[in-house]
Amino acid sequence: MKNNITLKMDADLLREAKVMAAQQDTSISALLSRELENMVRRRKGYVKARKRALARLREGWNLGWTPPRSREELHER
Repeated sequence: MKNNITLKMDADLLREAKVMAAQQDTSISALLSRELENMVRRRKGYVKARKRALARLREGWNLGWTPPRSREELHER
């Protein structure tokens, strides 16, 4: 379901938007809708990637690290 919204913008910006929409053979409404959809999609992708990255950091990686030997063990002769 689509809903209508009302926007207020500067006259010069509106003129440029009309030109851009005409060049792309679309309406201002479709142009803005597409751009907003892209912004939302990118934001959702960022949030999802951030959650995955934070989960990986919490889980950690097994790097095969072993604690160093004690000073006494290293200097035994």
